Amino acid sequence: MKSPVVKRSIVVAGHKTSVSLEEAFWNGMKEISGLRNMTLSELVGEIDGNRQQGNLSSAIRLFVLDYFKSRAMAAIQAEKVPAQ
Repeated sequence: MKSPVVKRSIVVAGHKTSVSLEEAFWNGMKEISGLRNMTLSELVGEIDGNRQQGNLSSAIRLFVLDYFKSRAMAAIQAEKVPAQ
């Protein structure tokens, strides 16, 4: 499965910047922002404001990975809970 890097411009905290991410990460960001009822720019701004180090593209990748990893772990835990 090939996911080429796509460079897009986005406004973060009122400033236009370019972010290069694989299409799978752009899709993940769109899904997360939709579920959280926020724009893609708002989500990227939140990620940017919370990052401790590294570049924005890396921070986004780690955020998306952590988000879906957490959802997967929650689903696994829900399966382990016996039905009442």
